[in-house]
Amino acid sequence: MSTTTETTNGLKRHSNSISSSNGSTTTTDSPAAKRARLERYVADQQLLASQSIPTSHTPHVLHTTRLPDSKRKKILITGGAGFVGSHLTDRLMSEGHEVVVMDNFFTGRKANVEHWLHHPNFSLVRHDVIQPILLEVDQIYHLACPASPPHYQYNPVKTIKTSTMGTINMLGLAKRVKARILLASTSEIYGDPEVHPQPETYWGNVNTIGPRSCYDEGKRVAETMMCAYRDQNDVSIRIARIFNTFGPRMHPNDGRVVSNFIIQSLQNKDITIYGDGSNTRSFQYVDDLVNGLVKLMNGGCDTPINIGNPEEYTIKDFATKIRDMCGSESDIKYLPKVADDPTQRKADIRKAKKELDWEPRVTVDEGLKKTIEYFKGEVEAAGEIVPTGPDAVKPKGA
Repeated sequence: MSTTTETTNGLKRHSNSISSSNGSTTTTDSPAAKRARLERYVADQQLLASQSIPTSHTPHVLHTTRLPDSKRKKILITGGAGFVGSHLTDRLMSEGHEVVVMDNFFTGRKANVEHWLHHPNFSLVRHDVIQPILLEVDQIYHLACPASPPHYQYNPVKTIKTSTMGTINMLGLAKRVKARILLASTSEIYGDPEVHPQPETYWGNVNTIGPRSCYDEGKRVAETMMCAYRDQNDVSIRIARIFNTFGPRMHPNDGRVVSNFIIQSLQNKDITIYGDGSNTRSFQYVDDLVNGLVKLMNGGCDTPINIGNPEEYTIKDFATKIRDMCGSESDIKYLPKVADDPTQRKADIRKAKKELDWEPRVTVDEGLKKTIEYFKGEVEAAGEIVPTGPDAVKPKGA
C-alpha cells in the first residue's frame, strides 16, 4: 500500500508500505525520496567540509577556503594540539590547507582541535616526536616541547630529548621529502640577558646546568642543528625566537604569569609573585604570533627572527593590570624568587619588521580581555582551579 506522509519541515515523503506474512510492515522509500536523502547527505558533507563544528571549547564557527590542488599545501604541526599549535591549526585550516597535527598530549589537549576532527583536510596523529615518523608533507611547523617552566622541569631528560632527538627526526623528515621546516625556538635562549632589548645578534647569558637549562640549552642546540642541516644538506629552514605569548587555550595549570594571575584574580585568591615584582617581561597575543609564524614560514629569511611584543611591563604592574581588568579583590603576595628567573626580557623586533613586514597588531589590553573571558569559562567548568607554582609538576587534565 502506498502512503504519503507530511514531514516536520513541510516536505512530503513518498513510501511504499509492504505487509509481511507475520503482520509486520516494512517501508521502502520511493526513488524520489532516496534522491532527496542523498542530496541532503551531499549537502551536509559539503557544509562539514567548509567549516569547523562549534564545541564548548571553541564555540565560534571557523570557515575554510577551498583551494585548488596547485595551491593547497599539506602541513605538519608538531605539538599542534597545544596552545600555540591549535591557533596555528585554525589559521592554516581556514586558509584551505591540509593539516596534520601530531601530539603526544603531554601538555596538548584534544579539546583544542576537536572542532576540526570531522573535516576532510584535518588529521590528528598521537605520536611522540622523539620517535621517527614517515609522512609526506610540504611544510613542517616544529612546535613540540613543553614551554612552561613547571612542565618542562618535570621531566628534564624528556625535555632535552624533545628538543634534540625530536628536532633531528623532523629535520630528517624535511630532508627526505624536501619540506621547509620552521623551528619554534624561544627568547629563553637569551637566558638572563645583559643586553636590553635583545636583538638576534645577542648570544645570550645562560646557566648551562641550572633548573631551566634543559629547555634553554635544548632550544639552543636545536637552532644549531637547524643551521647544520641547512648548510650541509640544503634543508630549507626557518627559526622563530618566540617571546612570552598569551591567549585563549593556554593550559590552566601551566604556571605562567598570565594564566596564574587571571585564574587567581577571577577566584579572588592571592596573586602570587616570586621575587619583588621588578622583573620585566613583554607579552604578545597569540594571533600576532601565529601571523608572524606564517609570514616567517613563507618568507625568505633563514636566520633566527624574534617574534614578540616590545611593550614591556614589570611583573608587579602586570599583576595589578590583570587584577583591575578582572574586577578582583585579590591581594598581591610576594614569595621567594625562583632560581635563574631572568631579570628582564624585551623583544627587539627590528629584524621582523624589515624581513617580514611584521609587528604586533593586537594591544595587550585587547588580548587580555579575550583571555580573561576564556578563563572565566574554564573556571566555571572546573568549579575551582588551583594555579601551579614554580616547582616542577606534571600537567593536569591534558
